[in-house]
Parts: sequence; C-alpha cells; structure tokens
Amino acid sequence: MNKWTSRINVFILFILIGHFFIPTAHATHTIEVSAESAILMDQESGRILFEKNPHKKMRIASITKIMTAILAIESGKMDQNVTVSDRAVRTEGSSIYLKQKQKVKLEDLVYGLMLRSGNDAAVAIAEFVGGSLDGFVFMMNEKAKEIGMTNTEFANPHGLDDHENHYSTAYDMALLTKYAMENETFRKIFGTKVYKKDGFQWKNKNKLLNLYEYCTGGKTGYTKRANRTLVSTAEKDDLHLIAVTLNAPDDWNDHMSMFNSAFSEYDQVTIKKEGYLAIDNKFYKDRIFINRDIVYPLMEEEKNKINIRLFLTKPKASWKNHPEKVPEKVGTLRVLLDGETIEEVPIYFENGDVEPPHGWFGKMIDLFFDMLGVSA
Repeated sequence: MNKWTSRINVFILFILIGHFFIPTAHATHTIEVSAESAILMDQESGRILFEKNPHKKMRIASITKIMTAILAIESGKMDQNVTVSDRAVRTEGSSIYLKQKQKVKLEDLVYGLMLRSGNDAAVAIAEFVGGSLDGFVFMMNEKAKEIGMTNTEFANPHGLDDHENHYSTAYDMALLTKYAMENETFRKIFGTKVYKKDGFQWKNKNKLLNLYEYCTGGKTGYTKRANRTLVSTAEKDDLHLIAVTLNAPDDWNDHMSMFNSAFSEYDQVTIKKEGYLAIDNKFYKDRIFINRDIVYPLMEEEKNKINIRLFLTKPKASWKNHPEKVPEKVGTLRVLLDGETIEEVPIYFENGDVEPPHGWFGKMIDLFFDMLGVSA
C-alpha cells in the first residue's frame, strides 16, 4: 500500500476546519403577529427565522397567483398575444376588465395578474399556457411537487373559494416565493409599483412597497373564507427575506414587525467562499474545491457554534496514475450550527467537468486564507 493511501483508513474523512466570527444579533422569539399562520424565511438559505403554525393547511386566496405568474414566465411566451375567452371575462372577483376576443400580450396579463390581482387575467393566462384550465392546474400541482410544497393542492389559477381542495401553508408559499424570486423577470414584476404600457396603467395593491422602505415586492390576497393573505419580500444589508401571513387582520404590520426583528438580529454571513480547500492529503491536496459561496443568516450567540467538516471518498489506488478516472464529485462539505447540519455542498475534483473557481492565482489565495482559518 502506498504511503498516501495508508493515511486514510476509513471511508469518510472528518476534518474540523474552524470557527468564524459572527456580527452582533439577538433571538427573534418576541415577535407577535395577528396572523393565524405566519413564517419568515431567509431567501438565500431557506432558514426559518420565525414561524407560527407554518404547516397548517389553509385557504390562500390570491397569493395563489404567484404560482400562476411563475409558470407563465417560465413558458417562454411572454411576448406572445393571448386571445381572451368569454370564460376569462366572466370570472368573478377582482378584474383588469378584459374583453372577450381582446388580444393582450402574456406579459401584460402577468402584470395585471400580480399588480391588480386580476382573476380574469389568471384564467386567460391559464388557458393560454396550459391549453385549458384543467391543464394549467395540473401544471401548478406538478410544479408544487417539484419545489417541495408537500402540503399544497391547487384547484384554480386565481385562489377564489370555488373549490374545496385549494389550499396551502405559510411554509409552502415561502418555498414557492423563494423559487420564484430566483427568476429575474418575476423579481421585476413582483416589485413593480406602477405599470404603464399599451394602454394599461396599473398601481400595485401591495401597500408595503410604499409603506416600508426595504420592501422589494409582494402579492396580496383576500376572500371571505381565506380572509387577508399576504406574501412580501424585503432586503437590507445583504439579507433577503420572505414573509408569509395567512388569515392576518393586521398583515401590513405583521410583515414589517417580522422584517424589522430579523434585520436587527441577523446578519448574512459568508461562512465559506467558493474555492480550493486546504487538506493534508497528498492525493487531494490543491485539487478539490467547492463551486459556490456558503452564506447563512446568523445571530451573535451562534458565532462560536459554526463548524465545517469535509466528508471525502477514500481515493482508489488506480487514481494515483490515472486522475482522469476520479469522479467529478469526491465528497461533501457540511456546515454545522451547534452540532446540527445547516448546509451541504458537493466537493469537486478539478479533473471533472465542473470549472474550478479562480485558476492558479485564485487557488493560492484560497489556500492561504484556508491555512489562516479565515474566509477570503
């Protein structure tokens, strides 16, 4: 057995890399909200910063339209014209006052859907993108499964109380919003205050865009059975947050209270930057890396509870002379907070198809900071 292989005698190698300083923050345990169900989620990591009955299945009203909007955007047909049907025109509730056989760009319909909560726009979008209402509802539920919305069922594209099997949870709606906010077009529409184009002029119903300086978007909802529902997003000091409230009489203040608490108590911390990993192993040394930064919202009392561990596959003897046989992924970097795993990212071998992050000079910088125990 070669000397370098004898140094690894277990399948998985555990390496403790170090501790990190975290800026001052405090716990968010004192938040009070009027909502029956609520959640505050970090958009980057998905960490839940506050929750109240987050998995309770409830009616969601027009925040349903977040799903309708992202499916329309992902269809790739935003510049195409939609012919409005009689069924769309006759849809009850909030409306952008479409007319039968009117031709409207899908993009305009999505703006009308999100800013004015047009139920007629929702049906027109569904019929065009899904081929039929039923076809679109099927798409909605398939996308929900893909995202991980395990306590959600959609029965229409608008959220009206015309079906018993139309429900979700605060947690699932936060997951949906997290997914949708990764789309640049969705983010733009979600945060638009006023839309003026092709004869349309709509003002966003989301009052937080004017009430709260850090608000970056949102979608309102209301029906008699669901009462007030609201999804909103906010950003400050690199912290991007998602708030959801269901059946909330005082939703505007609920959201501002959750946002303010998190902004004062958490900081977005770069725990580990992308780059090569320092490791005392002849085969892996200077050849393994992660391809993205690891960032996470942390509080002051958590600053000495972060550890990073590497879990690496034991190298095979044949790899020494044939590095091209090494698989692309050779392990996992795991971040632990107070002993609990909060994030995992793949560890790549530089021979694979995944592009190493910086090249030779960047590699030296990464390794230098790794040896110091600091993030570059």
